[in-house]
Amino acid sequence: MPVNHNNEWIPNIVIGQDYDQHYHDAEIHFDVLGRMADHFGRDMPVHMHAQYVQIHLIHEGETHFHIDEQVYHCFGACCFLTPAAVPHSFMTEPGASGWVLTVHQSLVWSLMAGSQQSQQEVGRLQPIGIEQQQLCATDRLAWDRLVGSFEALQDEWNSSHADKQFALESLIRLLLLQLLRLSPKSSATETVASEELRLFRRFSELLEREFRNRWPLSRYCSSIGVSESRLNHISQRVANVPPKKLIHERMLQESKRLLLHSTLSINDIGFELGFSDPSYFSRFFRKQTGLTPRDFRLTSTEHSASGHTH
Repeated sequence: MPVNHNNEWIPNIVIGQDYDQHYHDAEIHFDVLGRMADHFGRDMPVHMHAQYVQIHLIHEGETHFHIDEQVYHCFGACCFLTPAAVPHSFMTEPGASGWVLTVHQSLVWSLMAGSQQSQQEVGRLQPIGIEQQQLCATDRLAWDRLVGSFEALQDEWNSSHADKQFALESLIRLLLLQLLRLSPKSSATETVASEELRLFRRFSELLEREFRNRWPLSRYCSSIGVSESRLNHISQRVANVPPKKLIHERMLQESKRLLLHSTLSINDIGFELGFSDPSYFSRFFRKQTGLTPRDFRLTSTEHSASGHTH
């Protein structure tokens, strides 16, 4: 399914590159619907976010949302969750307001680790579409709490409080749980993904589980049951990048997180990420970023101390 009816590639939109470059490497992006609609348009053609989960909450008006092979026509307040790498398009009425939350799928998995729903519902997220007026009285109270979480998320996003990232992640964890509880337990609109998308999701799941073990590409391919050329072809079609790049990006993302948010030494971070020699880790990090791990940590600490926030 990475092609549309005109045989053109479905564009992979990276919010931090194609919309708001202040958040180039960010795992979280939050914005009001109107501002994004001014940039992309109210009638957003089919596209996807290869490594990002996206949640739209729309307050009013008529909304047409097409996720994968599922079509939703909603009137009034509604909420949609689009899993990573799932093609979608949507149209909202002029002036309709709401919020758009974009979260890297690895952070979603991390936040939901330990949840009773994490394995079945979070690890294999399905599209979710909820219309407020279709909810029963009890679920409408849950809807109000969901909206309250979005409001708290907006307040925190616009703040410069200490531990802002920690607070954002806590609110997103709560919001995800609220959304999963509101979603239909057996959705009549659930569809089977295409074979290529299924294999790509399997690769993404394995990558999240095994990247610290520094699996070579051949081992991922063996576990999935495809050749390296086949996985490379699938990854290029779905994510527009080769699988080796995704492996390196995930390793780099975790490296940055540990350098920024842990007190581990650089040597220990290297060992944590499966590098047998600290010098190998430093060479890997410098090749990817142009900085040594030490310089990256120092520079980021200086930015934080000067009040720089994402």
